[in-house]
Amino acid sequence: MTPRLSHLNEKGEARMVDVSAKEVTQRTAIAEGFVSMAPTTLDLILSGTAEKGDVLATARIAGIMAAKRTHELIPLCHPLPLTQVTIAFESSRDPPGLRVGAVAKVDAKTGVEMEALTAVAVACLTIYDMCKSADRAMSFSGIRLVEKTGGRSGTFKR
Repeated sequence: MTPRLSHLNEKGEARMVDVSAKEVTQRTAIAEGFVSMAPTTLDLILSGTAEKGDVLATARIAGIMAAKRTHELIPLCHPLPLTQVTIAFESSRDPPGLRVGAVAKVDAKTGVEMEALTAVAVACLTIYDMCKSADRAMSFSGIRLVEKTGGRSGTFKR
């Protein structure tokens, strides 16, 4: 049997997946990404002396807000009643940068992976936006799903 994309009908037309027959289960998704930057930029962020203010607090709020609006950003995503979204940062000196992690939770009929991934992506973009005057060479990498639980497909761990 050839795998098929769930967001396409038999004619190949885009559709929102019908989840009405699925059970409500507790679902969790963990995503991560990395923002590479110059060591001096990392120092600005960690010292709280970036020109635009508290970079990590702002990126945390941006990531949470983005998770809550994922269905408005990603076509065919179901709106979800998120029960928790957390954003965490871990600094690295080698290579210099910040690891951005997100956890999203929901009790629903469909998964919460897109919300966790969107939270990470927007948190990374916010870090860039707040520090671009100091370091336009920043870049993002490794935005990916780390783990998901719940639902028919069960647990995935990278």
